[in-house]
Formats: sequence, structure tokens, C-alpha cells
Amino acid sequence: MNTRTEHDSMGEIQVPADKYWGAQTQRSSANFRIGVGLETMPAEIIHAFGILKKAAALTNHELRPEKMTDAKLAAVCSAADEVISGKLAEHFPLVVWQTGSGTQSNMNTNEVIANRGNEITGKELLHPNDDVNMSQSSNDTYPTAMHIAAVLALEERLLPAIDLLTGTFRRLEEENKGMIKSGRTHLQDAVPISFAQEISGWRASLEKDAELIRRSLPPLCELALGGTAVGTGLNAPAGFDTLVAEKVSSLTGMPFAAAVNKYHALTSKDELVFAHGAVKALACDMMKIANDVRWLASGPRCGLGEIRIPENEPGSSIMPGKVNPTQCEQVTMVAVQVMGNDAAIGFAASQGNFELNVFMPVMAYNFLQSVRLMSESIISFNNNCAAGIKAVPEKMHDNLHNSLMLVTALNPYIGYENAAKTAKYAYANNCSLKEACVRLGFLSAERFDEVFHPEEMAGE
Repeated sequence: MNTRTEHDSMGEIQVPADKYWGAQTQRSSANFRIGVGLETMPAEIIHAFGILKKAAALTNHELRPEKMTDAKLAAVCSAADEVISGKLAEHFPLVVWQTGSGTQSNMNTNEVIANRGNEITGKELLHPNDDVNMSQSSNDTYPTAMHIAAVLALEERLLPAIDLLTGTFRRLEEENKGMIKSGRTHLQDAVPISFAQEISGWRASLEKDAELIRRSLPPLCELALGGTAVGTGLNAPAGFDTLVAEKVSSLTGMPFAAAVNKYHALTSKDELVFAHGAVKALACDMMKIANDVRWLASGPRCGLGEIRIPENEPGSSIMPGKVNPTQCEQVTMVAVQVMGNDAAIGFAASQGNFELNVFMPVMAYNFLQSVRLMSESIISFNNNCAAGIKAVPEKMHDNLHNSLMLVTALNPYIGYENAAKTAKYAYANNCSLKEACVRLGFLSAERFDEVFHPEEMAGE
């Protein structure tokens, strides 16, 4: 392998000649051989670093034009744009399991932008620390990158996915109006409900989850950038924090702003915990919806069988013709992963000591994994399962009319205790509620027919 010599404050080191990273990235790559190739810094974080480095250069050019000259600005912006586009992805090799402040990933970005910028200009114009990292510290850039990445992931990936599935449920509600079925509580028969009403519960859950996620966005839009090492803003010019937040907003189209208290912004990660809590709430609801769907579709002959879902692939290597609710299963597994990630994020956020939290890479990794998995899981569930849900009216009708809990409709006419006796008699003697009620002498057959209308009990 061809190498070139790079140096940092610790001395010289050999770096692959075809890579833009420098000495500090190389040292980190050698020192943290943990999850290499599998658990690298998320692409969303690298994308966010490109945005904030460009925004910082634009801000420094306005506030420190003697240091961030026109030539340097052009070089930084050109290289940062390539980072933002993902063109330079191969030059970011570092794993999540590094320093808890994310310093090496900040320096990885600084080195790549400096070396690529110098290559673009054809001269040694940029220094990774003095120019690309001007007015910044890893301690304020990494939490800024986390917030930028989190906001973009929620806005651009997760919320649209939720809207997609919500739209499907809204369509299914309209298609299934008036279709009455047995309700179920405690996994036992309950009073009637319409299938449209049942679906509306799924839809409303998703709408509430989307609302909770949107409520988490304003705190995430507050950026630590400008606090530098410990929150004091040392080595950053006056007004840097507010102006750089404006630049980030302009580059992303999102309403980012400078965090009012930088000491809080560097050490507390409550905004990320809060936002992930909303993602976990979505995971909980998706778990419930997926379980409802696979229960309702259970069978095809020995289960509830009230709905049919698309048959996507064979379900068994030994049982011919078996088809399983695999999309429901992937949703529930993803939900479990998100719940585990939430625990990790909570533990990590609790470990801010003095002026800095040093668990940030694992928080960013788990947060972005949760958002990515939930987004892709919901889209897959929508396209391969929910969109093809079909009611089985005959099965719904049979289950409804076999339900002993229809006796609830008789409460106003024969009272709770007599209704309970009717249900128990019908169950013990394997007869209909009508037969039981008449045999017990509570109502005549004619009066029973007058008051007993299961299809009207749902109140749709």
C-alpha cells in the first residue's frame, strides 16, 4: 500500500496515499479496532458535519475575513459540499466506539475537508485545525452534528413514512365502513365494534405519534455550536453562535437556532432522550398494530381469520403451502430493537460529567439506527402488508353472532345479573343467547328479536 507522511502534535505517521484523512484519523483507526466495517460513524453524522463545517466557514468569513479569506472559504465550501453529497464517504473510516466526545470524527472531517480543499486549489491553503475547525471544538461540533442529523432524519425519513401508513389506514377505514365484528379485550370476546373503528384506532395512534415527534423537533433545533470547549465560547468571535445557526438553517431549510445555554448544550442530552422517547412511543404502537394484524389474520382455518393479508413468500421449509405474517414479524423485531436503543440512550445521557457528556457517539448511533429502522420497517409493512389487507365478512359475521358478549345489549331489559345468567347458560349448554334467554324465561322469543340487534351495538 502506498502511503504518505502526515503529522500532528504527537509526531509523524504514515497514511494511505489515496485517502484524504490525516494523522489523527489514522491514529484513531489504529487504536479503535472495534466493529470495523460494521459499526462505523453513521453517514447521517458525516452529512451533518459537512453542513456545519460549511456553515462555520461562511460565518468565519463574515466575522473573521482576515483569517477565513475568500480563497479559503471557496476551498472549504467545495470540499464540504462533497462531504454533504456523500461523494467522500470512503474517507470516513472511524467506528462509533472511539472517544466519547466524537473528537476523532470531528478531526476526520477537518482533515478530509482540508486535504480535499488543498487538492482542489492545488496548494497547501487549508489547515485542519486552524481553518476548517476555526471557532469550533469537537465538544460543540459533535453535539451539533447529532442534532442536525436527528432533525433531518425525523423530518425527511420517519415522518413521511408515518404519513404513508396513516394514509393507507384512512383508505381502509373508508372501504370497511359498516362492517361489524366482535370486539376483543383481554384476548376475550367483547361487545361489537366496526372494522373501520378498529382501523381508526391504528390510524389515530400513528397520528398521535407523529404529533409527539414534531413536538420534539424544536428542542433538537437548538445547536451547541459556538460553545467551543466548555461552553464559554473561547476562541469564537462574538455573535458566531447565532450567525452559524442561521447558516445551518439556510443550508438545511430547518429552523435551527443557537442554544441559549451552551453549558447545558454540551453536557446534557435531554433533547435527544425526549425525541427518542417519541420514536419509542411509535415503536410501541407499531408493535401493537402488527400484533393486531397477525392475530386477526391468524389461521387460515384454525385462527381468527377475520382478515387476509398479502402472501409474500413461503413460510416453511417442511410444511407445504404455509404462509406466515412476516411483515408483522419484522415490525415487532424492529420495535424491540428501538426499545433497547432507548435504554442505551437513556443510560448514556445520564453520564454527563461536569462540562461534557462523553457518550455521544453511541447515542447518535442508536438514535439514527432507530429512526432508520422504523422508517424502513413502516414503509415495508405498508407496501407489503397493510396496503393489501382485506376483510373476510363471513368470518366476522360468524364470530360476531357466536359471541356471548352480545348479551350486554340485554342489560337494559333484563338487568346485569339475568344477562350474566343468560350468557353462562348459553355457554354451558352450547346454545344461542336467544335460546338461553327464552328457556330461562327472561324474554319471549318475539321480544328478544325486538331488542337484540348486534349490528347496531357498534354505534358507527
